[in-house]
Amino acid sequence: MSGNTFGLLFAVTSFGESHGPAIGCVVDGCPPGLELDASDIQPDLDRRKPGTSRHVTQRMESDTVEILSGTFEGRTTGAPIAMLIRNEDQRSKDYGDIARTFRPGHADYTYHQKYGFRDYRGGGRSSARMTANVVAAGAIARKWLAREYGTVIRAFMAQLGEIEIPFTSWEHVHENAFFSPDAKIVPTLETYMDALRKSGDSCGARINVVAENVPVGLGEPVFDKLDADIGYAMMGINAVKGVEIGAGFRSVSQMGSTHGDELTPEGFLSNNAGGMLGGISTGQPISVSIALKPTSSIRIPRRSIDLAGVPLTVQTKGRHDPCVGIRAAPIAEAMLALVLIDHALRQRAQNPAVDSGTPVIPGTVR
Repeated sequence: MSGNTFGLLFAVTSFGESHGPAIGCVVDGCPPGLELDASDIQPDLDRRKPGTSRHVTQRMESDTVEILSGTFEGRTTGAPIAMLIRNEDQRSKDYGDIARTFRPGHADYTYHQKYGFRDYRGGGRSSARMTANVVAAGAIARKWLAREYGTVIRAFMAQLGEIEIPFTSWEHVHENAFFSPDAKIVPTLETYMDALRKSGDSCGARINVVAENVPVGLGEPVFDKLDADIGYAMMGINAVKGVEIGAGFRSVSQMGSTHGDELTPEGFLSNNAGGMLGGISTGQPISVSIALKPTSSIRIPRRSIDLAGVPLTVQTKGRHDPCVGIRAAPIAEAMLALVLIDHALRQRAQNPAVDSGTPVIPGTVR
C-alpha cells in the first residue's frame, strides 16, 4: 500500500490500523533546535480523542503520545521524529458480522476490490482513527510556525447538520464539545445530537479553519499552488467531501468588482481570495472551509451485498461518532499547519532573502 506519506520537505509518514497494537507516524525534515516534548503534542491529541462527550464515539482511548526518536535534551535534532500512540480499547468482535459484507458509504468495497482482502476491524487503515497521526505531526508544525512567524491556526464548527452556527467569538470554541464559536447555540446542538443518536442515524458538518500571521510568498505559481496543496490536504481527511477557499462557491454569484480584493496603503479591503493570489500567500488570513459527510456507520438497516455478490441488509453495530465533524476541528488545523510548514521550508530554501522593493502591506508578515 502506497500513499502514506504527506509533504515534501516536512514529510509525514503515517502507519497503523484502527484495531492494531498501535498507530503512529514518522516526521522527516523537522528543523533542528525546536524545543519539543510530549507536552507540546498531547493537548491537540486530547482535543481530538474519542470519548470526550456523549456526542462522540465512546471508544475510550487515552491517545497518549510517545516520542521515540528525533529529539535530544528537549530539542529536535533534525533526525526523523517517530511518534507512537498505542490502541487501548479495541473491540474487534463488534465487527465480526461485517467480515464478509460491505457497509454502504465505507471503504470496505473499494479496499476489497483494490487489495483482494481487507482489515474489517473498525475499517482498519481507512479508519478516522488514523487522523490522530496527523494531529500529532501537525502539533510539531504549529509550534515551529508560531515560533518563526507568530502563525496562529484555529478552527471552529460552522454548521452541524442543517443547523448553521454563527461566529461570535474564538473564546467560546474550546468551551464546548462542538467547537462552536457561539455558546448560546450549544443547547440546541446537544438536543439535535441526542435525537440523532437515538434515531440511529448520522449527520454531516462544516468546519472553518483560519491561519493568521502567515508569511507573504508561500506557495508555487503553477502545480504546487498553496491553495491547491491545501485543497489536496483537506480532501485527505476522512469523510471530507468538499473544500472551499475564501469565498468559495459564493464566487459564482459575485461580480468581479466585488470579488477582487482591493488594496490600499492600509491593507486589503476584503479577503474573498482566502489569503492567496496566484497560488501564493498574500499575508492575509488564510481561510478554508470543509464539508464532512454523515458518518457511514449507522444502526439503520441498509441494503448491500456480501463477498459473493448476494444481496443482504447491513446494520452497523459498535461505537461510532454520529457526526465525525464534531472532532474534526483539530484535524483541519493540523493539516493546514502541515501544508504551511512545508511551503515555509521551501520558501526559505529557494528565496531566503528576497526583497522585491515593493512595500509589504501593513498587517502582513514577510
